[in-house]
Amino acid sequence: MRNVTVSIDDHVYRRCRIRAAELGTSVSALVRDFLKCLVAKAVDAEDQETVAERRRRLLAEVLAELETRGGGFRAADNLSREELHDRDRARAEAAQSATKRPDSPGDRGRPA
Repeated sequence: MRNVTVSIDDHVYRRCRIRAAELGTSVSALVRDFLKCLVAKAVDAEDQETVAERRRRLLAEVLAELETRGGGFRAADNLSREELHDRDRARAEAAQSATKRPDSPGDRGRPA
């Protein structure tokens, strides 16, 4: 453990001694705990930046994957309003996919 010398005003030191006595500890322990918290917050902030960077990277990967597949968020890639609300077509596609995968967990117990 390292010793550190800190210069503070007399009135600040007196208030620190009073507060340390109220807490049943020493001024050195107060300073040590404060520095530990300060470092922990800095480490947490670094971790948060890492999480943000990871999210940006994953988003870039997803967008690149969409681009390579030829899909994306262009209006031309989406269904028309009529296609979107065509329930007969949706039912036919659902029935067709159900016949291709009869053992899938989502199809168990459902009538065909």
